[in-house]
Amino acid sequence: MTSYILSPLASRDLDDIFDYFAEFSVDAGERFVNDFNKKCRNLVSFPNIGRTYTEIDSSLRGIPLSGYIIFYRVNENFIEIVRVVSGYRALDSLFRGNSDIN
Repeated sequence: MTSYILSPLASRDLDDIFDYFAEFSVDAGERFVNDFNKKCRNLVSFPNIGRTYTEIDSSLRGIPLSGYIIFYRVNENFIEIVRVVSGYRALDSLFRGNSDIN
């Protein structure tokens, strides 16, 4: 593995998360960004460390970060970050019928 990429949905998720942090705590937002980048770089080195989410999609994995879950797929040459969502959301309904994750 050499890199990671963000899906359009993951990019939108991150924009929403950054907007939230910008409203309440810029410092916390900066920590989140730094931690997110570290987690993603770690995934590139150790792509199978995340939990499987086969009940949602057979290729989907996830790893926690500060109350959120980074959902990703392992591809041959890169990690694809699919979504970044609150761990408190109803995950099955979040992904149900969403062709963007397939």
